[in-house]
Amino acid sequence: MMNNTPLVKLTTTLLCGLLICLQVNGQETKKNVLLILVDDLKPTLGTYGDPIAISPNIDKLAAKGMKFDHAYSNQAVCMASRYNLMLGTRSTSSGIYNFGTQFREVYPEAVTLPQHFIKAGYHAESMGKVFHIGHGNDNDEASWSVPHHKEKVIEYLLPESTGGQLTREEAYFQNSHMYIPDLPHNKGLPRGAAWESPDVLDEAYADGRIATHAINRLRKLSTKDDKPFFMAVGFARPHLPFSVPKKYWDMYDKAKMPMPEFEKDPQGTPGFTVKRRGEIDQFFPVPENGEPFSEDLKRNLIHGYYASISYMDAQLGRVIDELERLDMLDNTVIALWGDHGWHLGDHKSWTKHSNFEQANRIPLIFVSPGAVKAGATSKQLAETVDIYPTLAALAGLSSPSGPQPIDGLNLTPVLKDPDVRVRDHAYHAFPRGNLIGSAIRTERYRMVEWKNPNDPSAKKIYELYDYLEDPLETKNFAKSKTKVLNELIAILATHPAAKSPLGRQLQ
Repeated sequence: MMNNTPLVKLTTTLLCGLLICLQVNGQETKKNVLLILVDDLKPTLGTYGDPIAISPNIDKLAAKGMKFDHAYSNQAVCMASRYNLMLGTRSTSSGIYNFGTQFREVYPEAVTLPQHFIKAGYHAESMGKVFHIGHGNDNDEASWSVPHHKEKVIEYLLPESTGGQLTREEAYFQNSHMYIPDLPHNKGLPRGAAWESPDVLDEAYADGRIATHAINRLRKLSTKDDKPFFMAVGFARPHLPFSVPKKYWDMYDKAKMPMPEFEKDPQGTPGFTVKRRGEIDQFFPVPENGEPFSEDLKRNLIHGYYASISYMDAQLGRVIDELERLDMLDNTVIALWGDHGWHLGDHKSWTKHSNFEQANRIPLIFVSPGAVKAGATSKQLAETVDIYPTLAALAGLSSPSGPQPIDGLNLTPVLKDPDVRVRDHAYHAFPRGNLIGSAIRTERYRMVEWKNPNDPSAKKIYELYDYLEDPLETKNFAKSKTKVLNELIAILATHPAAKSPLGRQLQ
């Protein structure tokens, strides 16, 4: 017999109303997603304990969610790392390590991260640097509901920075060699400046314009009730050149920049494993002939990196502030990701392209009210490929299933409890010549196994670093800590063998 007391009737009415609210068009329970991608950003941030960095907006964002102390790229180079993110697939699974390889040549029917959301009824769009456009690679328009909003990565305002000519890196990022007949080879073009600091407004450079575009799009999308959105916002700085307004340089005292502590090869490490020159040589006044960097040059480069972080942080803050002003924070999942780390002179290395800590450790922050423990830090080992299944889970979508390999793990159990563990190591790799260096990173150690994937009988070369005893990677312990080495080799053996590189290496 049905109970029709007033209290039961009221409760029933409220429950029915709630169910109707949740079910209308099947959309109200779906959270929006804001994915923020930052180029060449390592954890030189206040929230990660950096005493120099001025990054108040990222620090504030981290206080709303959870940051990962041990997050790693799957390969320390822009193009491949962004494919790792968008496909949920490691380079070792796809064979896509090098510039000039389009992922749809390998996986024509791949379902990218934004496509997974589109299939679930989302509107998806992107702006700035999301996929790597340049060096023979292009955007994937199938991943977006509207055309991608492209902006510059290499940008100068001062005539003396370029001499009024197309520079090497500008040509790379514009894919100029694909479109301009008889354009001189890279080294036949002039180098651009490694930095500039004119007294200009923030929107004079790309990241300021990207923030404004994101704000305008958020305002437009906030008026649409028919679809939730997936928005990818890609900031270019602190990628070289360190072209940012003067006021951000003025935030720092050049004389107090944190200089590299160890500028040698690790003892017992093969020389080829250490990054030497390459990308940094594309900019003046960096010496091209292998001469050592002057103290002043090192200080200027490090100063420029920090100034670029603060400029980018201010633009990111504008976007988050607008999300809050529109009263959309509570219904939006936010993820902040740096595509890989960056060498600032450690091991006498600059930029990325290695298996060392500074090139691979990244900032990773998730925010989702009610689903992520706010203000928490986790020591869970995480990888770039984990972002795809984690964002899907936070938005209530099904787990991604390919057809490309899905190598990532869902981190939501950790986001609820930072002490939970879903993996005990991170896996990344980098190619060098005809070798692939596959790395296993645990909380204490990193082991790298170098081998020729086309010659199984060839001798393997090992590196082992102990971050408790030797955080600066001054020594290779592979020969002295054989028990640990063998344990990590056994972990690597649980992964499929790394595929040989496809495509071509342009630099």
